[in-house]
Amino acid sequence: MSFKSSKIAIVGVGNVGATTAYTIINQGLCEEIVLIDVNKEKAVGEALDMQHSIFFMNRNINVHAGDYDECKDADIVIITASVPMDPNATNRLDMLSGSKRVMKSIISSIMGSGFNGILLVISNPVDVMTYYAWKLSGLPKNQVIGSGTTLDTARLAVEISNLFDLDSKSISAYVMGEHGDSEFVSWNTATIGGKRLIDVMNDNTERVNEESFDNLKEQTIKAGWEIFHRKGSTTYGIAASAAAIVKSILFNENKILPVSVYLEGEYGLDGVYLSAPTIINNTGAKEIVEINLAEDEKKAMDASNDIVKSFYEALND
Repeated sequence: MSFKSSKIAIVGVGNVGATTAYTIINQGLCEEIVLIDVNKEKAVGEALDMQHSIFFMNRNINVHAGDYDECKDADIVIITASVPMDPNATNRLDMLSGSKRVMKSIISSIMGSGFNGILLVISNPVDVMTYYAWKLSGLPKNQVIGSGTTLDTARLAVEISNLFDLDSKSISAYVMGEHGDSEFVSWNTATIGGKRLIDVMNDNTERVNEESFDNLKEQTIKAGWEIFHRKGSTTYGIAASAAAIVKSILFNENKILPVSVYLEGEYGLDGVYLSAPTIINNTGAKEIVEINLAEDEKKAMDASNDIVKSFYEALND
């Protein structure tokens, strides 16, 4: 009898990559993690530090620094590497030029190993970079996923839960579209305990006070920047969201998450990577869920489509 061990390779072992690896280890999601970075000594140091932590964990995991040839038999390769964030940047799309060069080199090295698993792209601008990774890799669209608005959705749930003093996991709402300034919330489908959020807000004006849907959306969009300007990067939230995606893949959970996926007719759009609720299992993006968007939400999805697609031409330079 043989047992298949699950293996994850993480490309880029900066704050996000290292925290993602540690989160996966802490949750005991796989048997092996390979850390790959241009700074090999940094990868070795992070791996050694994590090895020591495993003594206190519930599951023994083989974590070590490695090279791209180890991607060959990986179930998932997580790409976190990107150019450093410019403190003067006004949005994530400002990172495109440098990130494009990095991504091209990474995908060439990954695919050169013979990899045929699932790519999870975290590098910003994530929607454009996920599209680029898909085009360069030649992998089927279901095997290339971006972290998208998974974290934004969690941030929204936290904002709403604080408003009503609830567990954030009791909120069901999706942030969709671009992971960036044009993202939007599907208020039309948002619920708390099965009750439409719109009705909850209307029925609890004394709690809501001056809070509005626009304010909640703005706080969600700004959350990442608030963190970035205070500590230089966001780490724990994105690492936890990546681990949730990894768990749904490796454990074949069929969980619905708002990840960046390739749309081919869904929401009336075609040929673009944007975030939409998607069933995630061991095949990757199993199925995109088309929820009922209000008319203004459909226009917002179209606007995200136009913005993200406008950067595709620059990928051919």
